[in-house]
Amino acid sequence: MKDGPDIARIGSLIGDPARANILGALLSGKALTATELAGEAGITGQTASSHLKKLVEGGLLAQAKQGRHRYYKLAGPEVASVLEAVMGLAARKGHLRVRTGPRDPEMRAARVCYDHLAGDMAVRIFDSMQARGFLEVTADKGGLGLTESGETFICDAGIDLTALKSARRPLCRACLDWSERRNHLAGSLGAALLDRFQQNGWVRRAKSGRTVHISPKGDAELRHLFPVEGPLQS
Repeated sequence: MKDGPDIARIGSLIGDPARANILGALLSGKALTATELAGEAGITGQTASSHLKKLVEGGLLAQAKQGRHRYYKLAGPEVASVLEAVMGLAARKGHLRVRTGPRDPEMRAARVCYDHLAGDMAVRIFDSMQARGFLEVTADKGGLGLTESGETFICDAGIDLTALKSARRPLCRACLDWSERRNHLAGSLGAALLDRFQQNGWVRRAKSGRTVHISPKGDAELRHLFPVEGPLQS
């Protein structure tokens, strides 16, 4: 590709194993220090600094200084979407890491994808909203929008839709879930739903990492609010 966006540069930035680990750690949506990211990537602090500089220059990371510490985070939700999509592609093509552990089933059940919910429950939410006609394909705003009945449903759930619509960020966007290989809901609405679930005490983020714990009450409430007939689509 001689003209157009330079996907080769983005690919090279993501393709390095250490940088991939750094980016994966930041999918939690939290800002981390270089020392913390070095630990996540299993590299020295000096090596981490070199990788972080490249990621910042490449536009994938943003940094902020607070006191003596410098924190790094993903440059925006679009970076998280690309990473989740690449992870989904890798999973579909069989490029999986063999390391598994007790947290693996929990990550697949529910986790944070930057600032919205991902995993089995998130796919259930998307499938339920789509099957009930709450979502529609649009020509802009990320290609996905709420129908009139969808707006009523979201308002009844206690979410300030007017505030979300006034934001520059797309309201709804489909994000490919790497573990379920189906879409979950991203955009400002996806973030607002996760916030609402946390306020209700239905879900709780783990102290570290991306795992989200769903309480027994939360599981019952979410399945009632987002019913799906039969198994999730595949």
